[in-house]
Amino acid sequence: MSYDEGVAQRVREVMSSVSGLSEKKMFGGIAFMVNGNMCIGVVKHELMLRVGPDQYDEVLNMLYVRKMDFTGKPMRGLVYIEPDGFGEDKELRYWVDRALLFVNSLPEK
Repeated sequence: MSYDEGVAQRVREVMSSVSGLSEKKMFGGIAFMVNGNMCIGVVKHELMLRVGPDQYDEVLNMLYVRKMDFTGKPMRGLVYIEPDGFGEDKELRYWVDRALLFVNSLPEK
């Protein structure tokens, strides 16, 4: 599986000021880690977002969002965002901020 390098570059630009940022190949794409915790990723042309269990149901009710079911079983707290949901920079920033809200609450690894 591959990932859209253009989308990955957009994520890099939005997250450029985030401290503790690193990248790791995973889930057949690329993941952006914050202090060792997976925050956001790019798989094919979609965003993979970690929103956590408290935001999960709310986010699933939003346009262009679906359950992350990479293994065939949905992973609670992780969602995919279709490209139409982050086409504009302000939309991408919204999703990055949503993921950071959860990931910044986690202890460093």
